[in-house]
Amino acid sequence: MHSDDPQQRKLLRVCRIGRAQGLKGEVNVRPFTDEPERRFAPGSILYTEDGSREFRVLRSRTHRDRWIVLFEGVTDRNASEALNGLELYGEPATEEELAEEDAWYPEDLIGLEARWDEENQLGHPAGEVIGTVTNLLESPAQYLLEVAVPMPTEDDPEATAPVLVPFVDEIVPEIDLDEGYLTLDPPGGLIPER
Repeated sequence: MHSDDPQQRKLLRVCRIGRAQGLKGEVNVRPFTDEPERRFAPGSILYTEDGSREFRVLRSRTHRDRWIVLFEGVTDRNASEALNGLELYGEPATEEELAEEDAWYPEDLIGLEARWDEENQLGHPAGEVIGTVTNLLESPAQYLLEVAVPMPTEDDPEATAPVLVPFVDEIVPEIDLDEGYLTLDPPGGLIPER
């Protein structure tokens, strides 16, 4: 079973099992991870959300834009059809692994200051604060950062407006968790002028 350490981060959603593939227990899975090669490698262990059941990967392969996985103990089509719709979760990477890979978890971004990138195409002063990241949303096409941008009014000098920013390298070129900020280089019109 997964770690009982109270300091451990919660399990991360890795995939949703889809329909059966063939007669020998394989299933199609929809990955929600940016490292499916690691998560679906033979010997990898995935869990139900509550951690009560574990699924060991025996083998996996890709076919076009999907993954086909065989889990230990799932030996026929009936067993694989019974798993349809089940979401599986995995252990998070350690802080050391994240640092080595220059990676982060979505919840690490919440609360970061959003600042203008030093080479922003709109000519704003580098490092000037735009707002604060309040959420990371999943859309069908990509992730979106929700940034609360100050928009003071006469009635409410503390008012903010939520702005959705595509979470892509071209628009979010730098993330510095240690210093508590990320930089933005958005196209014109994405961030409202104050």
